[in-house]
Amino acid sequence: MKNIQKTKPNDVYEIVTNRIIGHLEKGVVPWQQPWTEAGLPKNLISGKPYRGINVWLLSSLHYQKNSFLTFKQVKDLGGSVKKGEKSQEVIFWKWTEKENKKTGEIEKVPLLRYYTVFNVDQCTGIPKEKLPPAIERKNDPMETCEKIIHEMPKRPDLRHKEHRAFYNKSDDYVNVPKMETFENSESYYGTLFHELVHSTGHNERLNRKELIKNNGFRTEDYAVEELTAEMGASYLKSYAGCLVLK
Repeated sequence: MKNIQKTKPNDVYEIVTNRIIGHLEKGVVPWQQPWTEAGLPKNLISGKPYRGINVWLLSSLHYQKNSFLTFKQVKDLGGSVKKGEKSQEVIFWKWTEKENKKTGEIEKVPLLRYYTVFNVDQCTGIPKEKLPPAIERKNDPMETCEKIIHEMPKRPDLRHKEHRAFYNKSDDYVNVPKMETFENSESYYGTLFHELVHSTGHNERLNRKELIKNNGFRTEDYAVEELTAEMGASYLKSYAGCLVLK
């Protein structure tokens, strides 16, 4: 691949480490997501799935479709990258042969590099027939869970615009992926309950200091707030009979 960056292994390690730390500091645990619509990350043209750490790195971006292209592939399809979009690193490694200058013997050594890709959602002008179809499941609303949600006092705005789950305390809204993208209905409501419990800490509701003063990951306030959300969601799931099926 022509766009593979020639760089030192330590630079690649730093890229991966910084990406992991960045997600954790935002309180995001990307390997714990019950929505599966995006599928396994793969290259749109070759259809080959990415391997190793790339599975985690690309899945953690929370795109609706985990299909990626190099900049050249985008251009070859007649498309373009949307203005302001940033590329994502993909780690590349292989065994290569190198002569040992002291012994003259040929040794196998690992070659570690990276190249960059764009998700299909970051691009425009790609022919529809080339785009992957969405994988959706028919998950039905659960009456008891819906009743709890609709009867919540001063309930925040509920959105399904982004492919990740979070509570935005500054704008007071909860976002979760669409129900049909979850493994089952129970997982959807469990995720939604977790974020709604976070929203109860808003200053116009319970004014919970752990939410209001939360300064990010690895703080005591963050830990207490996450425990509160987990306990609250567990109670609501039990009350509604919304147990996650295994």
